[in-house]
Amino acid sequence: MATRFYELEPTPGRPEKFPTEVRVLYDDDAIYVGAIMHDVSQDSILRELTARDNIGNSDWFGVYFDTYNDHLNGYQFIVTPGGVQVDARQSPANGEDGDWNAVWDSRTTLRGNDWVAELRIPFSAIRFSKAPEQVWGLNFGRQRRSTRQKFFWNEVKPQVSGFVNQWGELTGLKDLKPPLRLSLTPYISSYVNHYPYNEQGKRNASTSFNGGADVKWGINESFTLDATLVPDFGQVLSDNQVLNLSPFEVQFSENRQFFTEGTELFNKGGLFYSRRVGATPVGFGQVNGQLRPGAREADGSRRQGEFVAENPGVTPLLNATKISGRTSKGLGVGIFNALSNNVYAVLQDSTTGARREVLTQPFSNYSIAVLDQSLKNNSYVSLINTNVTRAGQTYDANVTGGLFRFANKANKYALDGQVVYSHRRGKDFNSERDIADQNGYKYYLNFGKISGQFTWSVDHGIESSTYNPNDLGLLFSNNSISQSLSASYNIYKPFWKVNRLRTYGSISYSLLQTPTRYQEAGLYLGGNTTFTKSFLTTGIDLQALPLARDYFDPRRAPLGRYYVRKPANARINGFLSSDYRKKFAYDVRYAARFFAADGDRTNRNTLYLSLSPRYRASDHLSFVYAASYELIRNQVGYAGGLDGRQPADAALLADFGGRGGDVLLGRRNVATVTNTATGIYTFTNRMSFNIRVRHYVSNVHYRDFSRLRPDGVESPVEYQRNRDNTFNAFNLDAVYSWWFAPGSQVSVVWKNAAARSFEANAATPLYFDNLSNTINTAHNNNVSVKVLYYLDYLALRPRRG
Repeated sequence: MATRFYELEPTPGRPEKFPTEVRVLYDDDAIYVGAIMHDVSQDSILRELTARDNIGNSDWFGVYFDTYNDHLNGYQFIVTPGGVQVDARQSPANGEDGDWNAVWDSRTTLRGNDWVAELRIPFSAIRFSKAPEQVWGLNFGRQRRSTRQKFFWNEVKPQVSGFVNQWGELTGLKDLKPPLRLSLTPYISSYVNHYPYNEQGKRNASTSFNGGADVKWGINESFTLDATLVPDFGQVLSDNQVLNLSPFEVQFSENRQFFTEGTELFNKGGLFYSRRVGATPVGFGQVNGQLRPGAREADGSRRQGEFVAENPGVTPLLNATKISGRTSKGLGVGIFNALSNNVYAVLQDSTTGARREVLTQPFSNYSIAVLDQSLKNNSYVSLINTNVTRAGQTYDANVTGGLFRFANKANKYALDGQVVYSHRRGKDFNSERDIADQNGYKYYLNFGKISGQFTWSVDHGIESSTYNPNDLGLLFSNNSISQSLSASYNIYKPFWKVNRLRTYGSISYSLLQTPTRYQEAGLYLGGNTTFTKSFLTTGIDLQALPLARDYFDPRRAPLGRYYVRKPANARINGFLSSDYRKKFAYDVRYAARFFAADGDRTNRNTLYLSLSPRYRASDHLSFVYAASYELIRNQVGYAGGLDGRQPADAALLADFGGRGGDVLLGRRNVATVTNTATGIYTFTNRMSFNIRVRHYVSNVHYRDFSRLRPDGVESPVEYQRNRDNTFNAFNLDAVYSWWFAPGSQVSVVWKNAAARSFEANAATPLYFDNLSNTINTAHNNNVSVKVLYYLDYLALRPRRG
């Protein structure tokens, strides 16, 4: 029986005042954990109801297993007094991975001044060896939300690097037999979609019916196969669309469960960006260039050309499969594979109505292979390979990387490193040109002190000018040499009027790799703390940067000739977060950046403010509202490409030396307003409804223009074309979810979406005009119903008499 717990927050090491009692049992099918959490009264036991995997304003009890006792990887199972289940995986790559889910049972009840939790974790939910006698890493945790205290049975010290390595041990496990882990989760879904095309011969409404399944099979005691057959991701949360003025793509969050759950091995090294799988087709933006133009007939009449009737923006998957696990010797193995079919755009003749298909995405295979060997002292070595193979002549891509972490026996110092090689071969899509960035490399080293109140690290890295992992990974910019020195000093125990204090700082310096030229340098300082009585958390960061050079914004290759000057500047940003135990709470974020004068260009700055109040009406109902405003004044940046068909552009284009010559820059003001409102009602710990509404508007107004020559030389130009633009986006996601049985769910989802851009004279900086434009824009409405049913072989097999 475990009875003595030690506090982690806010006062590390202090023994628990209201004791916790835990007992562990096991049989041939599962491990059982029973716990009694003593308290002062029932009013002190907070128990907000929330959706699965969300603790909210509640107490909790958790059990943690490191089944291979490697001190790196583990499972955690948490339950709240309201019966809400939370589970996660612990790993060096992802830390706490809350997207991992298992099927397990739990019950809770209030008893006098105590609350009681019982957990049944089937052996099919976890992985362990066949050894006749085993030792697992073990810990128990508890939160008393009323006093904002967290406790652990085996003391967790915040000044020590790592979490799993600070667990205790569970002994006496004999003759455990890993069960056959086989489950099938078939699904059926139905969609009704409405978009007001209001075109003759084109239906505004459409319906679809889908079916498929997820399969989970334990190949042996260590490895599991997860497969999704004919997947359906139509109910995932909508992306937060934004206006992108940068030279880099927008990174979106991954909301598809198959690509977030159990991916700790595949995420090692940061080489896997799962949104590449099923992404926008590679030829999506080339369709307009393949339209047959209009022509003059022999009789003098004008024949209209083609238009784009359909151009799918998402590549549907045929299937995706993961095999992952870890042996008793600490070797982790992961294999991922996904297949997508051909995608076609449809072009239609304006006169005859004849249609033809244009390939925008060939049949493609995406694969990842990972080997990860756990070593002593919280160390590891890993090998990762990612590959994208496409049918036809278009190019394929392969990336191979090795990474390591070696810590000393005292877990005080560590050396981390990474070496990656990227290789691309074949032709550009729809082209006879050889693909660029055929061979590239990256390496990174970091050494430092990782434990104690004072920690520090020094690092150095190079990404070659041709390093390109972006077919299955995400890299915003390559071609860099970077180094930094970082330090942190933390006080973990309460003092004065605060619970703890964290301070940090760094000095960084970077160069362009080819040619070797200065990019930027910076000094960064910051800290945060929580006040003892009010539990108000606050933090502030300061940054100072001397004159820098942006080689990427001009969008000219090869890098090095053109760059945009960034004057010396200083930034301050911070946050306030009040006590979430109260019915009304709030978050505030603020930032300001001020630039030095650059010749006659003055008053360049950025201001940002966000307010997010939240109100918990009851333990069932809560609301969150977030509003943000950002104003960028006198920013100088790429103003867009010049179009020879535009009268105002033609003369400049010739004078600039064509499309690969000098660059048009613009001085602009950018104002962005975002409003997001969320309401959540939780009926029970298995049934909830939430609605989220987001409106985003960003307005760009150009004040003047200049010509960018090589080596950052700028000169004013007379340019009359109006390049102002406004972008509006609106999304509504309403979700009803009912887990009617373990692992089985019914979900009903309504999505409403609209997006529209306004250019030149149609652009407007007035917020309510943009709100009206958004409301009056054609909206796409989608209503869907999806049913998942979890079938476990162990529950279905005939029982012996």
